[in-house]
Amino acid sequence: MGRMAGKVALVTGAASGLGEATARAFAREGAQVLLTDISDEGAAVAKAIGPAARFARQDVTDEDRWADILAEVDTTWERLDVLVNNAGISMFGLVTDLSFEQWRRCLSVDLDSVFLGTRAAIPLMRRGGGGSIINISSMAGITGQMALSAYCAAKGGVRLFSKAVALECAAARDGIRVNSVHPGIIDTPIFAATTSNERRSPVGAEPIDPQATAALVTPMGRAGRPEDIANACVYLASDESAYLTGTEVIVDGGYCAA
Repeated sequence: MGRMAGKVALVTGAASGLGEATARAFAREGAQVLLTDISDEGAAVAKAIGPAARFARQDVTDEDRWADILAEVDTTWERLDVLVNNAGISMFGLVTDLSFEQWRRCLSVDLDSVFLGTRAAIPLMRRGGGGSIINISSMAGITGQMALSAYCAAKGGVRLFSKAVALECAAARDGIRVNSVHPGIIDTPIFAATTSNERRSPVGAEPIDPQATAALVTPMGRAGRPEDIANACVYLASDESAYLTGTEVIVDGGYCAA
């Protein structure tokens, strides 16, 4: 406990799943945390976490709202040490079936938001002497996945964007580190929702069980837990990873190694 004592963190997409688990882990480790989400359910999560957490509603694709969020962080804490760009969506479908609107929506939420958040956070981090930017990608940002072309494009973009900005910050000697995290199959409600059979066929649709799917394709034979990703984020947010930048942390039960 206390690995993030004195730090201020911003976590997007924090109303549920990986974002919620990460915000909870940060608070347990001593950080002050601003949770944001497009869903107001994030307010209940912040309340459950306790005095160390606050909530603000945010559409991460809205450039102006990013300015508001960073202004709130500055007003409240006068610093930002950690940004986790976690908010995202999936877009399931063969490339020939995807509309351009669907393609753009996926890239806007999953990639544009990472650019907007990173760009907005750097000045405040620099003023405080440095920080850690953690961009949540996916194993689909490492390997291709059938019927997930838009998602793969966005998450692959997050991976290389993170490397490029890491080099910029390193050259600036500003103390800011930038890394990407690549979850595999994680047992969350959003996994079942975004990979449900309904997206493949409206007939006899049943949600896909993350554990059953992972047992078939993951070397470790099971799905991960949200806490597995949160723990990786704690490491990247803490001073323990002070010499780690421009790399990817793959948390996938061995999927990408196979």
